[in-house]
Amino acid sequence: MLIAKTIAEAQSACARLRGDGRVLGLVPTMGALHEGHLSLVRAAKAACDAVAVSIFVNPTQFGPNEDFSKYPRTFAEDCALLEREGVDLIFAPTTDEMYPAGASTFVLVEGVSDRLDGASRPGHFRGVTTVVSKLFHNIGPNKAFFGQKDAAQVAVLRKMVNDLNFPLQMVVCPIVREADGLALSSRNRYLSGEERQRALVLHRALRQVKEAVASGETSSQALIRIARGVFTEEPGVRVDYVAIVNPDTLEDVTEVSHGTLVAVAAFVGTTRLIDNVVL
Repeated sequence: MLIAKTIAEAQSACARLRGDGRVLGLVPTMGALHEGHLSLVRAAKAACDAVAVSIFVNPTQFGPNEDFSKYPRTFAEDCALLEREGVDLIFAPTTDEMYPAGASTFVLVEGVSDRLDGASRPGHFRGVTTVVSKLFHNIGPNKAFFGQKDAAQVAVLRKMVNDLNFPLQMVVCPIVREADGLALSSRNRYLSGEERQRALVLHRALRQVKEAVASGETSSQALIRIARGVFTEEPGVRVDYVAIVNPDTLEDVTEVSHGTLVAVAAFVGTTRLIDNVVL
């Protein structure tokens, strides 16, 4: 397994990995890897001839009062996990490598970037689309693997890939959960034992929405009331949003149908968590 720290090293290595028509998969991450990330790696291994994983805590997607400085960084442990999974390349650039002095070019997907997490975290998706476009450009993957947990991010990136004609396939893999339903997230490390129990309310709210839909309820307004009612059971949890939207545009829908996205975000203590379900 090769670890590339510079763009030039990564470009050279990936050109070799794509040689002879081989299919290269990319799993972009910010490190602090868990089974959710590893499920993406395994999907990439199954679908591609070679796999690259990026580890980069991207400063441009964090707001001024967010957790960039304390975001978990576990590079040695991450490398050991990825080596065991048989990854071919880790791209682990520094901030200066990705954003050299004087860099002033950004990629912005207008409209969809302002919804859900984009509304709660202004500028967040501009940072995401900029760094992912740089990864696509420098790695040159044939397929790129993302998790459904970041449903808003998936919608924004799909739009970017289509609009900018990136010659790759986006592959979206299912959410990986703990046995009790908590969606895996690197930010779960921030939770105390009590907070972790409170965090289960996100999954519980989504489950009750699904049950209501199965019983015949189709009104988004009614379903949002149901979800918000579940959140009131945990006074230590502050809701950021409960949204029922088109999964591609992230625009609100009044009635649910097959494929509608139900997404929630909430603060458990000071930790912001997200979860979703596709009906």
